Amino acid sequence: MKGQMSEAFKRRLREAFDDVELGQEFSFRRTFTEADVTVFCGVTGDFNPYHSDDVFAHESAFGRRIIPGLLTGAMMTHIGGLIGFLATEMHFQFIAPVYIGDTITCTVKFVEKDAATRRLVGATRCVNQDGVEVLSARFSGFPSQVRLAR
Repeated sequence: MKGQMSEAFKRRLREAFDDVELGQEFSFRRTFTEADVTVFCGVTGDFNPYHSDDVFAHESAFGRRIIPGLLTGAMMTHIGGLIGFLATEMHFQFIAPVYIGDTITCTVKFVEKDAATRRLVGATRCVNQDGVEVLSARFSGFPSQVRLAR
């Protein structure tokens, strides 16, 4: 059942959209741990041997276990949460493996802004500690409450 938005909530949505500038960037960095992989795989049920089986992964082209691609992709949801972003679409390209112990920097840049629909399109780029791009993504949706300082 759909509820009605209050005028105050509608105003908040307009203000949040207006607060995001075209070309504006947000970044987040973290080092992935064994615990991150364990929790992510437990929550999602992704027990792919590339993530969970040392012997299998050692024999693969990667040479060791890799973290799930969506765990890296989920970094952009940290940024999205800080701007109250409700994503309606996401597209990922997994470019290079990410290993336990890698430090990844995720940068989100807003590249399109449609005032008629209050829809934003963003581009995401994730690089590892060596500057190697490991993931790129595009997403769209709606901001609702920007809580980050400019």
